[in-house]
Parts: sequence; C-alpha cells; structure tokens
Amino acid sequence: MGGTIAGRAERAGDNVGYDAGAVPVEDLAAGLPALRGRDMAFEQVAQINSKDMRLADLQRLVGRAGRHLADPAVQGLVVTHGTDTIEETAYLLQTLLAPAKPLVLTCAMRPATAVSPDGPQNLSDAVAVATEPGARGVLVVCAGRVHGPLEVAKQHPYRTDPFDSGDAGVIALVEEGRVRRFRDWPAAARHAARLQAFLRATAMPRVAWLSSHADAAAWPVHALLAAPPAARVQGIVVSGTGNASLHAELEAALREAEAGGVRVVIANRNGAPPVPYPQQPFADIDGLSPPKARWALALELLDA
Repeated sequence: MGGTIAGRAERAGDNVGYDAGAVPVEDLAAGLPALRGRDMAFEQVAQINSKDMRLADLQRLVGRAGRHLADPAVQGLVVTHGTDTIEETAYLLQTLLAPAKPLVLTCAMRPATAVSPDGPQNLSDAVAVATEPGARGVLVVCAGRVHGPLEVAKQHPYRTDPFDSGDAGVIALVEEGRVRRFRDWPAAARHAARLQAFLRATAMPRVAWLSSHADAAAWPVHALLAAPPAARVQGIVVSGTGNASLHAELEAALREAEAGGVRVVIANRNGAPPVPYPQQPFADIDGLSPPKARWALALELLDA
C-alpha cells in the first residue's frame, strides 16, 4: 500500500522529509535474505501515504486480500502500510475478513533510502509471521513485536518501535526469524453480508469524531446538526476524558443529537477501554479506541 516503508528521500540522512509510497513493492523485497527460496508473489495494490487513505483504497485492499486468502495455495499475506493509519486498516480487515490465515501488516518509521532503514527487518519479520504454522488473523508486525488488530495503537511519531498494545500486550515476538507467541492469535466471526455491503458502498455513513476537554462547549455538535441534509452526520464518536467522562455542556449537546436520531458512542481519548460505571454518559463499542470505534460505528450504520 506504500507508506514510509516505501518512502524515498533526497538525502540518506533524512528520516522525516521524504515521499511516502514511492518505492515499488518488488524493490522493497529484492535482496532480503529472509525471502530467498520462498514461493512469493507481489502485487502493488496502491502507493499512498496512509494519512491519505480513502474508502476506494480500503475497498481495493479488502477485496484483493479476500481473494488471495480464499486461494488454497496461499499460506499467508503480507501488506506494507504506512504507520499513521495502520491500526485502522488492521481493525477493518479483521472485522470484515476475519481471516483463518495470517494477514500481516508491516511498516517502517524510516524511509527505504535511510542510512539504516527499519523496513527490511520489519518485512522479514512479517514474512516469518505469515508463514508461522497455526498463525491466523490480522496482525501488525513492527520492531520485532506482533500486535493484535483490536489493541494496536501508534504512540510515538519518530522512534522505530512506535506501537503499543496496552494492557493486552503483544501477541508474539519475532527473534532471529522465529516467532515466540504469548497469547492466542486473533479470531472473529465472519459477516459476509457486511463485507459485501462495504465493498459495494460508494460512501460510508457519516461519523464525526469529537473530543471532550477542559472548556469544551456545545457548538461543535450544533454545527454538525445544522449541516445540510446531504452532509448531516449519522453518528458521533466522542473521546472522553479520564474514564470516559464528558464536559457537561458537550454531553448535553450530544444528548440533543441522540434525541434527534444521531447515534452517539463514547471512547477514551487515552485509548484504554473505559471501566463501565452507572453514570457513563454513552455506551462504548467493545472498549475500542476512538479511531477504531469510528469505523465500528460506521459499519454498524452501514448494516442498518
């Protein structure tokens, strides 16, 4: 799909000023010792900075991944992806495809032209996971750590190990090409109707993402509700402070929106699942982080 792992900079010492997704996937894999002798095929689904991912890009990825996973000759898939939205893509792929084979997303924090790029090792580790006997589900592999699709979140803008899986911890580590697993591989029920609805959609239901904070007010919600019918939101995900708490003015406005037919769900802005309590203003979606809750709500609304 592109991303920093396929990035190209004018200077080898430049790790931040580069064009993402500039290097073809075959070039990324060329010369990697871990890939020699393996029966592999390459497909360039997209070359894009993941911050600019569109619905069409995701539909293309989901569709192509689904076709390859259905091929009995395919043991597993590896997808190169930008780090900025990899956690969203991982959640979406797991929710829609629920693969019984490993579908591994990998990435890099330094471009391919860097003095010491991290992409080659990440790609080698991803192949090790994709060919691990018994592996299944969507996984994110970076810096020798294997993250699950529900928990993974980018937590740092620069270091080569930017991801965290919260209290759940990583699923496995990759050490010298060997996988050491600590907990179960991801599993989920497959919803064929939802998958087809997603692939056919010309646009996803509009879901806004707001955040509570000190001195929050009602006006962002009122602005959303005042939009013309064609641009009106169907859902709102609100990032709560602390344990999913909301500023009183923002909460009151969100209750107005809910009364008007807008679906409102809450998530913690710190990314951790809220601990349920009687006064929790709105329901969360399986404790998901705000970006994943936005996709989850959009998919639920698509089902409606």
